[in-house]
Amino acid sequence: MEKYEEPHYKWETIEDQVYPWIKNELTDTQALNGKHFSEKDAPVVVFLGELKIIFVIKRNADVFEVLKDSMLPPGCDIEDVYRKACENLVRDVEFVIGNTWYGAFAVLADGHHEASALCLKHIWQVCVDKLKDDLIIIAPAKDTVLFAPAGQPEVVKKMEDHAKMAYDQSEDQISLEKLRFLADRRELVIYEA
Repeated sequence: MEKYEEPHYKWETIEDQVYPWIKNELTDTQALNGKHFSEKDAPVVVFLGELKIIFVIKRNADVFEVLKDSMLPPGCDIEDVYRKACENLVRDVEFVIGNTWYGAFAVLADGHHEASALCLKHIWQVCVDKLKDDLIIIAPAKDTVLFAPAGQPEVVKKMEDHAKMAYDQSEDQISLEKLRFLADRRELVIYEA
């Protein structure tokens, strides 16, 4: 019996519990099988710059398992998996925007999916509409996403310092690479100074 045929891994059983996680390195300290996996055994989608998307299956409240190729039925389209994972994210995870003491903002969720907010364009569209400016975004860790209006360089600098501290303290580091959500094009791109 192939892995994807096992009751625990049948697509019909897991499809509503699959979520996208943003990564730079293909490791995760919280996932059951997250210590050692690679693009050779897990579906990985290139996201933006050095960022990649992996998929996890939620098993219990705080228990996740990295989705491996062997868990997907033959002919499974990775774009469909991504689409379904994003639908699940929208349905199940509440994202809240919080203020920082220095004028930037943070995306708050459940400690597992904050960086996954990068996948949800509508979050960033709402923020640029409210702030009437491009956004500079940093996802230093799985549980930390910070952003600030591009037109406030002093706030962006403080946000970079905050991101560096979060990156250094996290077991699930992602990146200090800055992203920019362009208000006029409604697009997330690599930040270029």
